[in-house]
Amino acid sequence: MGIVAGLDSSSEFTRIVVCDSDTGAVLRQGHAPHPTEGAGASEPGRQGGVDPQAWLLSLGEAATGGLLEGVAAIGVSAQQNALVPLDPQGATVGQALTGTDQRGQAAAADLLDLLGGREAWAGAVGCVPGPAQPVTKLRTLARSDPRLAERVGLLLGANDWLVWQLLGRPARRTTDRGTASGTGYWSAATGSYRPDLVELALGHRAVLPEVIGPAEAAGTTPEGLLISAGTGETMAAAFGLGLAAGDAVVSLGASGSVMAVHHEALTDATGTITSLADATGMHLPVVHTLNAVRVLRGTAELLSTDLPGLSELATRSTPGAHGLVLLPYLEGERTPSLPHTAGTLAGLRREAMRPEHLARAAFEGMLCGLADALDVLRGRGVAVRRVFLLGAAAELPAVRAVAPMLLGTPVLVVRPADYAALGAARQAAWALGVSRGRLTPEAPPAWGAPDAQVFEPGDEAAVGDAVRKQFTAVRDQTHPGAFGGQGQGG
Repeated sequence: MGIVAGLDSSSEFTRIVVCDSDTGAVLRQGHAPHPTEGAGASEPGRQGGVDPQAWLLSLGEAATGGLLEGVAAIGVSAQQNALVPLDPQGATVGQALTGTDQRGQAAAADLLDLLGGREAWAGAVGCVPGPAQPVTKLRTLARSDPRLAERVGLLLGANDWLVWQLLGRPARRTTDRGTASGTGYWSAATGSYRPDLVELALGHRAVLPEVIGPAEAAGTTPEGLLISAGTGETMAAAFGLGLAAGDAVVSLGASGSVMAVHHEALTDATGTITSLADATGMHLPVVHTLNAVRVLRGTAELLSTDLPGLSELATRSTPGAHGLVLLPYLEGERTPSLPHTAGTLAGLRREAMRPEHLARAAFEGMLCGLADALDVLRGRGVAVRRVFLLGAAAELPAVRAVAPMLLGTPVLVVRPADYAALGAARQAAWALGVSRGRLTPEAPPAWGAPDAQVFEPGDEAAVGDAVRKQFTAVRDQTHPGAFGGQGQGG
């Protein structure tokens, strides 16, 4: 059918993959860092901001050497939560807002009070404002620089702005469900904006981009190049991985997240679940934890080793860590909601006080915490038949050994690749196929599954259940009612 490209503009780089539109085979690739000189990066502790022209310069650098020659369509993904405020004529007002600062916490709390609490926000848009969300960035801008805020007449996400630039800044401005669902002023449940929430945050209403379907084209360049709808990095990565109903993703960063494909938006009055839309017409409920790899790093420092060394130590221990249980709430915790707590090490006996048992307890504690988050989704009827494990820590042998038994499903560790760029390319192939009558808006191109190693629970499932029961007993004794009596885990 042709050749397509997907570009992902992350917080630091632009990555481009050029693919065969029928098979998804990668034909060539390019990447370039965003220029920093004159980009306007804010000082530490201040709301992050950059000149979005840096994204275009990076894109141009990544596409040098004829990388896009013969390409018929382009898809765009970009960093989540970035917001580009524009005046009514389309000029950038100040900088693109990309980061968070100390003022974001106060702005989020302010928004909670203004609308009437967490339940009101969850019912309105499926999420509770956090410091990084665009709606909170608007509130921060309105509080810190009212004159600048008054000039804002149009709001675009980072990928929306890039799509608009590629199309030559037409009168029509578009976005997709995925990007819109993360703004804090669009509801995945109703499929509609809440412009009153923009007014609540900014002080006045602003023009918002048209939300188009997953297979729709945002437009065509004067040269005839089709530009698809675009989406956020999370949704693009899910599409690039080929996630479908029954698939979940556990991401291991300093903090953690669990998301899964579901057929409907989930409204959660506590705000534990963030209700996002995906890039296919389905939904991506997400549950976040504050503690993941930071638990491993802290334990490694305590034992004077590194992560590979910690993993090697843990493999010398046995399931249950000789009775040691680490509640991994080192930075407080979001799931369960324990913002002011600390971690707990329980089960100390003389025979358990060995480095290998503490190392094992760290891996089990981190993964039990993420299993609790996964159970939040399961408890709302989300099917989880297999888990994709993402992040550098997924390469650690101890993670691969412990995760299947504690998560209770086959665990897939995929080969590292630019999955967000691949998802953007797949979206471009979908829009191209629909425009040529080769595909329908209901079915994206069937690209091959990513290369992955599969780790099965096997005979260890019962052992994993016992470890989780041990963790749950300590958690419920230390923090009674942490999950509101929902019986999370074990």
